Amino acid sequence: MAPAPPPAASFSPSEVQRRLAAGACWVRRGARLYDLSSFVRHHPGGEQLLRARAGQDISADLDGPPHRHSANARRWLEQYYVGELRGEQQGSMENEAVALEETQKTDPAMEPRFKVVDWDKDLVDWRKPLLWQVGHLGEKYDEWVHQPVTRPIRLFHSDLIEGLSKTVWYSVPIIWVPLVLYLSWSYYRTFAQGNVRLFTSFTTEYTVAVPKSMFPGLFMLGTFLWSLIEYLIHRFLFHMKPPSDSYYLIMLHFVMHGQHHKLILPEAVGGTVFAGGLLGYVLYDMTHYYLHFGSPHKGSYLYSLKAHHVKHHFAHQKSGFGISTKLWDYCFHTLTPEKPHLKTQ
Repeated sequence: MAPAPPPAASFSPSEVQRRLAAGACWVRRGARLYDLSSFVRHHPGGEQLLRARAGQDISADLDGPPHRHSANARRWLEQYYVGELRGEQQGSMENEAVALEETQKTDPAMEPRFKVVDWDKDLVDWRKPLLWQVGHLGEKYDEWVHQPVTRPIRLFHSDLIEGLSKTVWYSVPIIWVPLVLYLSWSYYRTFAQGNVRLFTSFTTEYTVAVPKSMFPGLFMLGTFLWSLIEYLIHRFLFHMKPPSDSYYLIMLHFVMHGQHHKLILPEAVGGTVFAGGLLGYVLYDMTHYYLHFGSPHKGSYLYSLKAHHVKHHFAHQKSGFGISTKLWDYCFHTLTPEKPHLKTQ
């Protein structure tokens, strides 16, 4: 049986004001207080919008126009609950500053939400490795896995394996960009020798020479093909629904993160396309990281791309699969719907 939740903390309006002045981003719904300091950069409506509403009552936003939320908003918001507002001055709080992520790390009032397990809502024990729990979710897994959360999670029991499952963002370009450069230099030298020909695997009479001037086009073709592969993997692999009675397929779906492919082409041609695709992967990975943790300028392409991606996470998991580009969502008609509660402000 799960332990009983601790009594809710309570805060006076002046205490909340001090936290806002220190840079925290707290909002309320009625008398319930929520610390969204760690969430402002992920807000689908825009970071500036949520910062501007710090300290305000968001009940109207949840219940109707002008900023209507998805049906999951109320349940999802509860993971940021920190306590109740005391006193009669609930309407007097005003916006004071921007988010301060350190508040969540040091505030004792935040700790209970990570220590208490509500099995009816959480379905898993967040304090234990998730990989060995998700297989037991069965038919509940598909809905659970697409509900975004912002909390510390662990995958493995072993500290060593858990450590190997994480990396800093800049390790991706450090590892892969040198390989892209090496492959590009190596295959360009092969093209320069003038003996690269297409169709040699099928015929010796009608082969076609591939000059070195084709190298840039083949490289860009690889980068372009990666954007399509990225879309297809995200749409059909990452969002496949594993059988509810298969413990191991659910586990596999939870941990897999990509696949590879093989081209039947001359080594220099296929290798050049692969090098371009590898650069496409690096650009995709860096873009994906930035869309989650960066703050692009309003009106920029990245701002639009971030709005597109967070809609996919928070409201429309069956559309908006493109990450580094929206091209394939346009082509396959999977753009996220433009609804009032999802428009950026």
